[in-house]
Amino acid sequence: MQSASPIVVVRRDTKAWKAQVWISFGVAVSLCGIGLAWLPGEDLDRAFMVMGYVFCLSAAFALAKFVRDNETRPADTPLWKLVVWGGFAFAMALTGWGLWRMAINPTYKAFLLVSWLFLISSAFTLAKTLRDAYEADLAEARAQRHAARDTQ
Repeated sequence: MQSASPIVVVRRDTKAWKAQVWISFGVAVSLCGIGLAWLPGEDLDRAFMVMGYVFCLSAAFALAKFVRDNETRPADTPLWKLVVWGGFAFAMALTGWGLWRMAINPTYKAFLLVSWLFLISSAFTLAKTLRDAYEADLAEARAQRHAARDTQ
């Protein structure tokens, strides 16, 4: 006698949410790019800020993955935890310091600050959305394997 397999409901983000997340991330990247491209001052300042923004962005994605991977049980070593959290803190602090010390108009600084924080926020949201989609795909695949096994 075969037992009836339970119905598995996999929650997915709506298309509207996915569009909003990608559009938000694109707008943040565009605003940062425009702000940095038109940054007054020395080329060295511009290069420093571009590197800082890229460093912050990659550190945000690494941190989002680390937090999600370790959500239910520790999956990484304590040293890796230090590297990920330290890298994110260092990237944010160094970029903030660079922005603070720049001799530019305060309004321009405010634009760069807000666009930078928008970029980091939207990066975390994008990372979560992508990870949710991946986990939903895994859950559906597991459910299909169980359903196929139950029908045999």
